[in-house]
Amino acid sequence: MSVRSAILLAGMLAMASPEPASARQTTGAGRGSAATVVVPPGKPTILLWPNGAPGSEARRDEPEEIQGETIRNVHNPAIVVFLPRKDISTGAALVLAPGGGHTSLWIMHEGFNPAQILAEQGVAVFVLKNRLQSSGYKFDVEGLADMQRAIRLVRSRAAEWGVDPAKVGAGGFSAGGELAELVALRNDPGDPAAADPVERQSSRPDYQVLIYPGKSQLIQPVAASPPAFMAAGFEDRPDISVGLAEAYLRFKKAGVQAELHIYAKTGHGFGIRPERAGQSHQAWPVQLISFLRQLGLIK
Repeated sequence: MSVRSAILLAGMLAMASPEPASARQTTGAGRGSAATVVVPPGKPTILLWPNGAPGSEARRDEPEEIQGETIRNVHNPAIVVFLPRKDISTGAALVLAPGGGHTSLWIMHEGFNPAQILAEQGVAVFVLKNRLQSSGYKFDVEGLADMQRAIRLVRSRAAEWGVDPAKVGAGGFSAGGELAELVALRNDPGDPAAADPVERQSSRPDYQVLIYPGKSQLIQPVAASPPAFMAAGFEDRPDISVGLAEAYLRFKKAGVQAELHIYAKTGHGFGIRPERAGQSHQAWPVQLISFLRQLGLIK
């Protein structure tokens, strides 16, 4: 890493540090442990379907559950909005899905922390709270629908949020990465005749960010696939640490731009944790920004 990148990363990690307890806000009551999910002040939560998500109308009044740093029991899928300052906005946007084995959402180190870092670099980030298999949903049905809807919603409000609708990416960690890789394969241009203006928008991401995603065998790019940024640990399980390397070769064969980072002495779930500053895997936001610049998505 260059000296400039190291200095930039140190500053970025400092910005992601947890706020003092007096400034913390929680999203609800936890069960079995203290609630430590902290929604940064000024970051609004926007429901994907204000009148209830399709298939979840009967459960829309069930509260979310917080266990430690995770959120469970999501029946009203939503995005938490992290916008950059107008003077540094690049127009690029990223819908970011936390992981959690399809049973919970590790929304701090795989959601809010990286979102704050990337927003400080001019990228608008929308942290996805999607429905989970542990609540009776399927990741490739309701989970995918939530990711598709989030991308459409960002494009529908692009002018309001200072986003270029041609620079909207999908990203995720672990199980969230499965949603990102899936929406890159299964998307549509929108329905111009839809009564709901959100549904008129395309659900195709302009790029994909896959951080130690599961089910890497699902990554089957074709020539029209979005370019991909991928990262994982050397010591992660083989379907990820080896699977992403194999996926990279498939991107190469398809002629799709891709970048892969495998970090030494690193396992699963590194996300962004300020207490690990200085470890190589915490440099992925710097490398992602460089990747987006290389693609011409930011200047």
